[in-house]
Amino acid sequence: MSGATLATIWFGLVGVLFAGYAILDGFDLGVGALHLFTRKDEHRRVMLNAIGPVWDGNEVWLVTGGGALFAAFPEAYATAFSGFYGAFILLLFALIFRAVSIEFRSKEPWGWWRKAWDIGFAAGSVVAALLIGVAAGNVAWGIPLDNQHEFMGTFLSLLRPYPLLVGVTTLALFMMHGAIYVVMKTEGELQQQARGWARKTMIVFIVGYVLTTAATLLFAPHMAAQLYAHPWLIVLPVLNVLAIANIPRELHRGRELRAFLSSSAAMAVLVCLFGVNMFPNLLLSNPSPQNSLNIYNAASSPRTLSTMLYVAAIGMPFVIGYTSIIYWVFRGKVRIEPTSY
Repeated sequence: MSGATLATIWFGLVGVLFAGYAILDGFDLGVGALHLFTRKDEHRRVMLNAIGPVWDGNEVWLVTGGGALFAAFPEAYATAFSGFYGAFILLLFALIFRAVSIEFRSKEPWGWWRKAWDIGFAAGSVVAALLIGVAAGNVAWGIPLDNQHEFMGTFLSLLRPYPLLVGVTTLALFMMHGAIYVVMKTEGELQQQARGWARKTMIVFIVGYVLTTAATLLFAPHMAAQLYAHPWLIVLPVLNVLAIANIPRELHRGRELRAFLSSSAAMAVLVCLFGVNMFPNLLLSNPSPQNSLNIYNAASSPRTLSTMLYVAAIGMPFVIGYTSIIYWVFRGKVRIEPTSY
């Protein structure tokens, strides 16, 4: 295969890995963001145990996606991590702090102890979700790069209105996704409360989605260029709208798993839309598009990409198999036991 073909394949594979991360870790970040909305200690423990067996496995997809980006497109990886260094360190601390909170929260029965870790868990989840959305918003909008592909901005320059709008919309999407997961994994009073969260966060997400779409078409029209160039791609936003519209329908009929799958499908299509409209760019330079990093000028050698493809063909089934087994083993409703968090 040619280097261009291999680079295109790896662009798609990196997108699949990040889509997997968004779907899987998205719901447990959403559960964390919703954590403080329930007052009962038992309900908070149920929510923690709903994600307890799977949250660390979900983050494997982020590590794998980052590793694939590093190996396939090292220059884009270097520019992104040096330019977004402050944001990535903050994201890392948020993910670490929420993980520590999950482990430490129920070690002691003291009210102040549990409340402190509850706040840490929720704050870490909110910050992580926001930063992921802000990062996506900056990549879509474009970042200032010089002719050496070095980032020319600052951390504060990343906090512009458009990326912040994408960040808030992403947080609402993860909270909706997490609320649906709680509905699926719980019963009784907490399940009814989670249904209310799902409805409210869906409204916030839809408002954010409409505003983000309008802002993109008005101020970042390059993110719709592929749709204009290839009208058949309109099937993607249509599928996205249908998947979102199916969520309340399935929840109303008591089919929580189908609602969760619809939410997952909506997220997958959103990531697909993002990738299609970015292609072939990895990091768009704004205001100097000629300095952009794309799959051609940022890719590893064809030999490296080809070797990695064989490695991925061997390794990916293990990742998918591990994830599938964990979700199968811990399927069903959550109940508090002596070994629970």
